[in-house]
Amino acid sequence: MTPDSLLEDDWRAAVERLGGAAGLAASAAETKAFVRPRRVSGAVELLRLVLAYCLGHRGLRATSAWAAASGLVDISNVGLLYRLRQCADWLALLVGQLLAANAPPQSKGRLIRIIDATTVLQAGEAAKRSNRLWRIHSAFDLPAERFGQFVLTDEHGGEQIDRIAVVPGEIRIGDAIYMQPDRIAAVQAQGGDILVRSGWRNGRWLQADGEPFELVATLRAATTGVVDCPVWVGRKGDRPLALRLVAVRKPEAVLAEARRKARRQAKKSGYQVSQETLIAAEWVILLTSLGREAYSTDDILALYRLRWRVELAFKRLKSLVGLRPPPGKDPRTARPFILAHLLLLLLLEPRIDALEDSPRSASAG
Repeated sequence: MTPDSLLEDDWRAAVERLGGAAGLAASAAETKAFVRPRRVSGAVELLRLVLAYCLGHRGLRATSAWAAASGLVDISNVGLLYRLRQCADWLALLVGQLLAANAPPQSKGRLIRIIDATTVLQAGEAAKRSNRLWRIHSAFDLPAERFGQFVLTDEHGGEQIDRIAVVPGEIRIGDAIYMQPDRIAAVQAQGGDILVRSGWRNGRWLQADGEPFELVATLRAATTGVVDCPVWVGRKGDRPLALRLVAVRKPEAVLAEARRKARRQAKKSGYQVSQETLIAAEWVILLTSLGREAYSTDDILALYRLRWRVELAFKRLKSLVGLRPPPGKDPRTARPFILAHLLLLLLLEPRIDALEDSPRSASAG
């Protein structure tokens, strides 16, 4: 299945995966995307029309002309725009149905979810100048190698580790931007565990008695190149968060580049790099709520190395599906446009191996 064949040979299979004609009619009526026939005869035709516009490279007028020439539906570009704007909730429901159908079995009683986000620019020169974005927040589920949930916001919707609903018992993995103590506490309160990367300045490090925990001094004193110990992270107006610090020194081959990167960043920010920053740059610093009894140091490091898989998933979204900035500035048009691309990605996933080398066969490295 390819994006083009979705609108041609594989259309019937796609309709069946989405519940068949009866299921699509019911979901379209539920979300008021299709209330009564008016130019468009039914939900199946409406979905094909909307996908043809969102996934193709035609504008509204050209899509209307294509629909008339192909015998699908005779509709004006204004009518198509109106129909498109009524479809956002319907497309979101269809995306949700496919996500639920793809929910993986828990691995050894735990679901692993990699949290990350990607962006596309909003349309127009003014949006580019002010860096206005659409941000797609996602959870990528393992071992199924499938997206488990999407949340769409504009640039004001920041990356938050608790933005996506927690599945009790899951292990939630994120990079350093998700080192957010209050939000980590919210994930734990909902029954999830976390594993996130951190910078040495990203937290107020404490000991059990509330005294400062000297993170850099601890790293400097580690003769084995590995640190695994309890740590508490201070919070505003609440008790410190009890976590576990796991750190590993980077291989000698990459240490020089890590120090150069730290110096470049300091220079770019207009300050002199500190000795503490150079020491911390030599380490991968992780924080987790997973206990040592069930998860060894090596287990924690192996879990975090799984993060690269979500990068491949975003590559599919942007290269195979061709996600691009939605046309126009109206969120009523942009939202269904992006959701149509997410829907296509989910329809393509079961046959993704035919389109590119599968990450399932690669090492977690």
